[in-house]
Amino acid sequence: MPRSSYDRYPAIAAAPGKQSECWRGWEAICAQIRQTIAAKSENRLIIAVECYTGLRENILVKLAQGLPEVEHFFHTKYVFKSPEEIDRLVAPWLGGNDPLFGHFSTLELADFVDGEKVRQYRQQIESRAEHIIVFGTGALLCCKPDLIIYADMPRWEGQLRQRRGEVSNLGVENRGLKPSLQYKRSFFIDWRICDRLKAATIERWDFLLDTTIANDPKLITGAALRETLDAATRRPFRVVPFFDPAPWGGQWMKKQFDLDPSQPNYGWGFDCVPEENSLLLEFAEGVRVEIPAMNLVLFRPRALLGDSVYQRFGAEFPIRFDFLDTIGGGNLSFQVHPTVEFAQREFGLSYTQDESYYILHAEKNASVFLGTRNGIDSEKMFDALESADRAGEPFPVEKFVNQWPARTHDHFLIPTGTVHCSGAETVVLEISATPYIFTFKLWDWGRLGLDGVPRPTNISRGRQVIQWDRDHDWTHSELINKIQPLENHTDWRSERTGLHPLEFIETHRHWFTDTVPHDTDGSVNVLNLVQGHAALVESPDQLFEPFEVHFAETFIIPAAAGKYTITTLSKAQECATIKAFIRQF
Repeated sequence: MPRSSYDRYPAIAAAPGKQSECWRGWEAICAQIRQTIAAKSENRLIIAVECYTGLRENILVKLAQGLPEVEHFFHTKYVFKSPEEIDRLVAPWLGGNDPLFGHFSTLELADFVDGEKVRQYRQQIESRAEHIIVFGTGALLCCKPDLIIYADMPRWEGQLRQRRGEVSNLGVENRGLKPSLQYKRSFFIDWRICDRLKAATIERWDFLLDTTIANDPKLITGAALRETLDAATRRPFRVVPFFDPAPWGGQWMKKQFDLDPSQPNYGWGFDCVPEENSLLLEFAEGVRVEIPAMNLVLFRPRALLGDSVYQRFGAEFPIRFDFLDTIGGGNLSFQVHPTVEFAQREFGLSYTQDESYYILHAEKNASVFLGTRNGIDSEKMFDALESADRAGEPFPVEKFVNQWPARTHDHFLIPTGTVHCSGAETVVLEISATPYIFTFKLWDWGRLGLDGVPRPTNISRGRQVIQWDRDHDWTHSELINKIQPLENHTDWRSERTGLHPLEFIETHRHWFTDTVPHDTDGSVNVLNLVQGHAALVESPDQLFEPFEVHFAETFIIPAAAGKYTITTLSKAQECATIKAFIRQF
């Protein structure tokens, strides 16, 4: 297979007329803020620098050094409740000693601050006659600002900082905490709180400060941000993918996507998970500003998702595409996902992780484990799993689980409650609902995680959700290559490949040697070019510029984009896309 032209850094052009509203480096950023202060012609300005959780403290130092006009700096960390109070506040949402799972919090940022301290802070701020900066998470709670700067950062960068021991969770100092526990606290609490504040205030931001890359800050106007996001809802776009090593191996993506060869493997590839991916916004002179993709979801959910999807899921992006690479490695963990009822009761989820494995590439002996064998004794299976977990004895997976051969373009459907895992020598394009950490590992093939210790299993939870009627006969009949032809034309044909009627995502595959017409029908579409070197996405009504995609790239067509076409750029080879959208009930 030839190497793809896969773009690891896709960008969205800034809105027309806004390309120059960007400043790079602390000197230019502070000069622009000073100019804005001077233009307001007021004796005193209150500037709120609201911060996403996980930002570095040196931002305040840089602002203080570059803004001599500002005489007073107030840091929000002094209005938070004590770390002990905050730990008690969040404890009910963290699931006790559970190393992985908690419950989605309904807490607000106001719950983390001391009301009396905030009142005193406001009095001090109002008593000053000079320019003031209020800095930190919660700045907008502590003052009535004349100027709002939002200092932002994607969640993925926050995770990397947690792994390096650089940052703490919201309102506490816990740099020494295990990164996985910091991540868990962020996932269930911190990110939700900060995103709620974002959604409530993004219309008022005067500037956005991109702090993602150390020592390379960028500032854009709030108007440029909002107009560019508005434009993004009417055109195809890609989020910025990120990749991570995994205990099961994976060498295909490293070569195919030109990833860092010094890394041992890349088992994970997150190609469309807007909760954690970034968007790159490109301004004049090629300057690229990195923001969380969730900003678009929070700012324009209806235009992006469509009314019906928004009414069902709210400001969340419900479709996830990611890669699981086991080429040159081992099997994925043997696992099961929780049913809707279990996820609602235990985690506060409104929906759960229905998924599927689309086989993007398979070597000769590739396989997928899916469904239990006919007539097995469930108690014996769990006795074997617990023995493997407790004593390290191999779990006889072939005795209890079906192993199916896997070929490129096979599609395996995995409704919740179905035991499954991909075998070695496959590249899976996982098409699933977004709640992506809710996996109950039952067995991990006796190996260690990347930290040198066994990854946690969830056998007791798995016991509660496995659907035992998903046996060999049912799996073969219902879940493997359930292909239904839809349309057949001279230059293209389409077929339904899934997902199962128990799942809310629909997938259609199109094979084509020329141009295929599509329509969002008012619902967000997510596609991947699963065969062919390159294709061109165009608007028949010229609503957006032609958009080129390459093999294995996932791209999003917002609901508001309406009709679009996809045309192969080389008629020498048949192309194929897989398209996912929310099924209408």
